[in-house]
Amino acid sequence: MNQDQQNFTHQLQQLMQQGGVSTFKQLSRTAGVSERQVMRLRRGEVAQMRVETLVKLSQVLKVSASELLETFGQIEAESGVVALRKEYQRLQTQLEQQRETLKQEFQQSSLQALESFLLFWPTAAYKAQENPQLPAVNLLRLVSPVEKLVQQWGVEAIASVGEEIAYDPQLHQLIEGTAQPGQTVRVRNIGYRHGEKLLHRVKVSAIGNIHKA
Repeated sequence: MNQDQQNFTHQLQQLMQQGGVSTFKQLSRTAGVSERQVMRLRRGEVAQMRVETLVKLSQVLKVSASELLETFGQIEAESGVVALRKEYQRLQTQLEQQRETLKQEFQQSSLQALESFLLFWPTAAYKAQENPQLPAVNLLRLVSPVEKLVQQWGVEAIASVGEEIAYDPQLHQLIEGTAQPGQTVRVRNIGYRHGEKLLHRVKVSAIGNIHKA
């Protein structure tokens, strides 16, 4: 290396010391970049390095990517900062476009799953209002697409209406009567969980303590 390159190595070693990195090989492994990229940084060849590489190195060295450009880029620093900003903006735009695409795909797949429900439920609800004697069982099949979609999302129902279960204050909400943990209660409204997250507690009533009208 010439004298200028030695100066860059010394500056890099100072940053490495601040970041708790002892060797160039350790810097390479910790940042997840090749040793060749570390050598480029020692030579001040930041203009030839990818933005992602600079960001990874800056995170390990605990400085900003623009600081690396200014420290190791010499005359190229100013143009490098501009290039970094442009690349950052490009990546941000690309990320937003990907999010929008995923959102539209999710909405489209959900609408397809709910198609029969959207088409027939309003008519069924209207007929039910016109004829209160209409058996509710006739409407159950229309709700099936909603249940399937919820299952696809990983939402799991807890218990079933009318089921008698042991009272657990962590999962159940007692809405009528009194009960101690472990006592038998009856499910009034089911609950839901999504993975490990509890979305809605099961609403239950105590057996034998229900006030009769």
